[in-house]
Amino acid sequence: MKVLLVLVFVGIAHGLDYLDSYLADDDLTHQLRSAGIHDLRSAIAEASKLDVVEMIRLEGYPVEDHYIVTPDDYILNLHRIPSRKNGNKKWHISSMASWLLLVIGSLQEVKSLLLLICNCTFDTSGYILADEGYDVWMGNVRGNTYSRNHTFLDPDKDSDFWHFSWHEIGNIDLPAMIDYILDQTGADGVYYVGHSQGTTIFYVMAATRPAYNEKIKAQVSLAPIGFMNHMTSPLMRVMAMWDAPISGFISMVGEVLCSGTGKILCKNALFAVCGFSNDQMNMTLLPRIMAHAPAGASTKQLLHYAQEINSASVCWGMTPMVEGAIFVGHRSKFRPYDLGLVQNKFTYGSLFPPSYDLAKVTAPVYLIHSRNDWLAGEKDVDRLCSGLGNCKIKLLVSDYSFNHLDFTYGVGAPTLVYTKVISLFSRH
Repeated sequence: MKVLLVLVFVGIAHGLDYLDSYLADDDLTHQLRSAGIHDLRSAIAEASKLDVVEMIRLEGYPVEDHYIVTPDDYILNLHRIPSRKNGNKKWHISSMASWLLLVIGSLQEVKSLLLLICNCTFDTSGYILADEGYDVWMGNVRGNTYSRNHTFLDPDKDSDFWHFSWHEIGNIDLPAMIDYILDQTGADGVYYVGHSQGTTIFYVMAATRPAYNEKIKAQVSLAPIGFMNHMTSPLMRVMAMWDAPISGFISMVGEVLCSGTGKILCKNALFAVCGFSNDQMNMTLLPRIMAHAPAGASTKQLLHYAQEINSASVCWGMTPMVEGAIFVGHRSKFRPYDLGLVQNKFTYGSLFPPSYDLAKVTAPVYLIHSRNDWLAGEKDVDRLCSGLGNCKIKLLVSDYSFNHLDFTYGVGAPTLVYTKVISLFSRH
């Protein structure tokens, strides 16, 4: 697991030139060689030659590229795996079973927090579901590597391109993807799997555009994030209390944790974000992870989560009180982006953003969470399930060491998570 931590602050925040000094660590070298990786730098270079479509095709699966334009002119890319290897389906599916894995991409301005917002486009779960006969669609939200396009804005030149949070992704991108898939396939509904932000945006869509509940056959939320009272990630707690431009916080983290005596913290910073797990990291995925991350996203996406954390403060706008790692005072809010008192009044008609009405989320929702997830706290998941209009069940991953990232990178994910996803979908 240590090598993956090197990725966060060394491979991304400070460039791959720092790899050599870290890989001189005998323990890290042994872990890599045990995974069949004898030259990480070469493996990364080789993996970087392939995009997602080429990687899927290399595995023997059919794959398609699709593009859609949102009502506000963002151009989104969807990857489709329509069947099993060599075009064969395990069984006939009368209506499309669609999986849209919509996960927050890596923030360009917050590269050192990469794996908090992991891009899971290159994991194997799409293959698992394709092998079960599902028509798999993987959605790329605005701003990530495959959706950095707009009809008239240049993401590298126009700052307006990045003026969005996960509210717009849930309210605009996700409905556009679902409508496109239904139009292309003639299906009457889709199955949806989301991880992390992929769950957040689903709740936003279903609450703000409730007609889309009828287009969802069933939804499975992996590491679901709505409320954040019991989010225990130390770095996220500090970031939420940062009262200056977020770029300054990231620079501070990178400089302090990745230089001099702080190097040991740099290696272990990921644990401070997502939770600690030694056993689940799939080391063979490491070159692909490092080659295809970061995925790109807006600063406002991360700041929106910070607002969720701060909304648990006793007094809005004041530093939250802390009792251990848990905030006390008000319960955290799940609501649109706080634009400030004046703009809130103009946009929302109130001084503060109104909370999302989760009772309007009437599609069948299944929550799968883990005890070692520092981002999706158990009590927050309980509260989320209680608030949703049709929460069917909460499932706790049996491995208590399983953390937020293990849903996508963990070696046990196929048996601990995806077999359950398939079983849950079979009920519908």
